Order: sequence, then structure tokens, then C-alpha cells
Amino acid sequence: MATTLRSIRGVAPLLDRILVQRIKAENKTASGLYIPEKNVEKLSEATVLAVGPGLLTKEGERITPSVAPGDRVLIPPFGGSTVKVGDQDYILFRDSEILAKLTEE
Repeated sequence: MATTLRSIRGVAPLLDRILVQRIKAENKTASGLYIPEKNVEKLSEATVLAVGPGLLTKEGERITPSVAPGDRVLIPPFGGSTVKVGDQDYILFRDSEILAKLTEE
């Protein structure tokens, strides 16, 4: 059963889930040659679009996720739950599945 959404704004992650969009790899080489889309490797880098409120401990304290909307993160090559909106793919991960947060140097 597929759900069709009109906008990604209609997706609000729950608990410790993080909604990300994978950054697309360049389909053009440094010398200007175009690479067919099926041969372009998926990058493990993504942009965080939305973050859930976090998990609750047994004592009722909230554990806030380690990333915020707008952060650039490294994600595993497989896993997560794909959400399709139009022709765009977005992925939901748990906070613990995010590999690293990228910072500007």
C-alpha cells in the first residue's frame, strides 16, 4: 500500500526518527563528461529536513536527538524507511542509525 503525499511538510517524524534527503552525486566528471544516472554512485551524505521530539526514558525524561534540521550527516548505505513524495525520495532513520554529523571547518 503506497501513500501519496503532496508535500514533504506533511511528514512529521515521531520519537527519535530523523527525516533526511540524500545529497545527489555529480553526474558530470571534472573533464565535463556526463555519467549515466544508473552508474552514478549514491552518496552517504544527506541533509536533515525534520527531527522528531526524541525518546522518553523510563523516568519520563526526553532524550533529544543529536541532529537538527539543516545539519549535514553521514548515513548508512542501506536501511531506513523510504518516503516518496512526487519523484523525490526521502529517508527516515532512527537517531542511533545516523553515522556522523558533518561540520564546516
